[in-house]
Amino acid sequence: MSLVPFPFKSGTTPTIFERSQPGRTGTAMTRPDVPTRPLPELIPQRHLRASPPRLPEVPEHEVVRHYTEISLKNHHVDRALYPLGSCTMKHNPKVNEQLARLSGFAGLHPFTPVGAVQGALGLMYELGQLLVEIAGMDACSLQPAAGAQGELTGVLLMRAYHQSRGEAGRRRVLIPDSAHGTNPATVALAGFEVVELKSNEAGRLSVRALREALDDRVAGLMLTNPNTLGVFESAILEISELVHQAGGLMYMDGANLNALTGVARPGDMGYDIVHFNLHKTFSTPHGGGGPGAGPVAVRSHLEPFLPMPTVAADGGGYVLDWDRPLSIGRVHGFYGNFGVLVRAYTFIRMLGRSGIREMAEAAVLNNAYLSARLEERFPLPYGRGMHESVFSGTELKRRTGVKTLDVAKRLLDYGFHAPTVYFPLIVSEALMTEPTETETKEELDRYVEALLSIAAEAEEDPEIVTAAPHVTPVRRLDEGRAGRELDVRWHFPGEPREG
Repeated sequence: MSLVPFPFKSGTTPTIFERSQPGRTGTAMTRPDVPTRPLPELIPQRHLRASPPRLPEVPEHEVVRHYTEISLKNHHVDRALYPLGSCTMKHNPKVNEQLARLSGFAGLHPFTPVGAVQGALGLMYELGQLLVEIAGMDACSLQPAAGAQGELTGVLLMRAYHQSRGEAGRRRVLIPDSAHGTNPATVALAGFEVVELKSNEAGRLSVRALREALDDRVAGLMLTNPNTLGVFESAILEISELVHQAGGLMYMDGANLNALTGVARPGDMGYDIVHFNLHKTFSTPHGGGGPGAGPVAVRSHLEPFLPMPTVAADGGGYVLDWDRPLSIGRVHGFYGNFGVLVRAYTFIRMLGRSGIREMAEAAVLNNAYLSARLEERFPLPYGRGMHESVFSGTELKRRTGVKTLDVAKRLLDYGFHAPTVYFPLIVSEALMTEPTETETKEELDRYVEALLSIAAEAEEDPEIVTAAPHVTPVRRLDEGRAGRELDVRWHFPGEPREG
């Protein structure tokens, strides 16, 4: 089979350093009216440079071309489907960006007096109320700056609750074997013991395994719903009752909330704590480490322990409430990633109650269609998921020697980002795909045809797949070595590399 044309090839465009020529500039700056070198009493001599840094000297249009070229080499959701399972990479409406950039929002300083930021506090208060309603909870904190920090906050709330009741001996947190990797890491970081529970043959939490694990040492259960296989935990009411009878708390990782919004609420399922990934479910740009936001909503018995300060309504205005003696304290330097909060608030307000429900229904429908078209060539060991499905490349590997990683790399040649691979761990050669609600049928068909074409290539000429990618800016990297010997600095020709 011939390679699919792609709009860039390796080595065709010089970098901004290679474009540099002495004396070229794209700016004209006035002479500063402050010392050009820092005062010695402010910065010790040992920290000052002996010579200027070697920066590229280029005109403005070359800078623009450099960054435009980089944007073309990088895959992003504005280019094509970004099917990372469990990451919910969907379209970010541009109106969200416009509102987040309003000077009254973007120009705020966190030390601005409360009386001068009533609009911002009002937005945060209303967003918290909307999230509480969506989750079926009673109170909310917007402070956590990411999903993982939201998880940690939730587990710290769990710890504070048990300590307040004189039950500090509850040191075990139960987690299913299909859980996100951050879940056990969070539990360990909070000082708890991780207890893994096996899934049953349907990919759901084994109620039998749960019964056997419950005792007076259990602090709670962390359970994503739908779980990481995309499967809804249909026994959730029984599970919640068992955990509560044992004195534990129910925690929901909200990573997969995109499948439930407006349809079902964690609070109605018996959960006590849930964290949101605003950057996933409510559509704000993320990836590459940020930005994000991981608000945490709780039932009333956990409200006193929420991080401080919280935003409260007070006689027609809004205040920051610091009078919280049982609070776990701050989990963020200030009050959260405000720009992400503005984007999420805009998204929810634009969709409204019916739109939030339609979002979830469309996400589930898109995944059902994708799963139906692919499952013959890429089996689904645990069946079709709700908003995402976990395919297996085990049979393809057995017949052709082509691994899931090879399929993922070959997808890059077709202009798609790869799905999540080799996760969750209970699926061999896993290909975890989430199409989200924003993709059209035509785009889903294009993705399906790419995967089917790769499966055919694996049968006819597997080396095309095992040697992929072919037309990306760089070929297949040694990812293990890259992780151990990270070097992202530009080196001038002939310049020795450190280490």
